[in-house]
Amino acid sequence: MSDPTEPVRRLLVDTINSDPDGREALEAEQGQVWDTNELTKDFDVLSFLAPFVVVRRKSDHKKGMLVFQHNPRFYFSFKSE
Repeated sequence: MSDPTEPVRRLLVDTINSDPDGREALEAEQGQVWDTNELTKDFDVLSFLAPFVVVRRKSDHKKGMLVFQHNPRFYFSFKSE
């Protein structure tokens, strides 16, 4: 089965990880940023489909999506459904 989103997602992964930002730069550009420990405190992870992760926020049970970069691993740009 072919995933029609794969070419776009691969391009995003390459773009995000070609010159990954440090935390301060990401916060300035994207707002709130989570490392892996912070992510697991604030969210339940439902699935990964790089560069996206589907989550449920623990504080209000809202389902949404984050973007992540690989190294250093940071999650950012939360969008709720």
